[in-house]
Amino acid sequence: MSTGVIIAIVIVAAVVVAAVVLFLMRTRGAQGGHGLKRRFGPEYERTVARHKGDTRAAEAELAERVERHGSLKRRPLASEARARYEARWAAAQERFVDSPQEAVAEADRLIAELSTERGFPEDGHEDRLDALSVHHPHHVHGYRRLHRTVHAPADGTPGSRPGTEELRAAMVEARGLFEQLTGEDGHRAPRTEPERTGAAGEPRGTQPAWGLGRRHVKGS
Repeated sequence: MSTGVIIAIVIVAAVVVAAVVLFLMRTRGAQGGHGLKRRFGPEYERTVARHKGDTRAAEAELAERVERHGSLKRRPLASEARARYEARWAAAQERFVDSPQEAVAEADRLIAELSTERGFPEDGHEDRLDALSVHHPHHVHGYRRLHRTVHAPADGTPGSRPGTEELRAAMVEARGLFEQLTGEDGHRAPRTEPERTGAAGEPRGTQPAWGLGRRHVKGS
């Protein structure tokens, strides 16, 4: 076999190998993006929006979160601790009637403490959010929204701080993550009584009767 033929064979083989590698890389990238979208759900869409539609940048961020926090081992929550957290949350809900800002601030502290006890990062709010987004992607935004309302800057002018309705909505949405973290295995805690419905037939949870009634909240 001549040298020219051997060189031609080597070149063809190299081209074939390169084509196969490129195909596998593209396939893996597509599967990775699909897997991230399925895993993160609404958090995937929010991350893409934050990157102004750049899915590659968003997926790189989400993949990095999984790499850092995917192997996090959640610690069990003792029944006594669960009861204590639930009592504190109930007290914060009751406080909302007279002091909405103080109530949401307490709820924000409560979720931070609870998540730490369950094994999530203690130092750094953003790092904690990233870890929570990996394990509770469908509920982490409620906590993010709650924290944002608590720490919203005020310039002293009317309307520079979140109003009562915004505080109410943030606390209602954050309750989803709270219930996940107080669950037996880090998922939603089972209810001890059947769901009751309101006048419109909607679940009681959609218009919670825990001190956030519109008629009695000061400042609404």
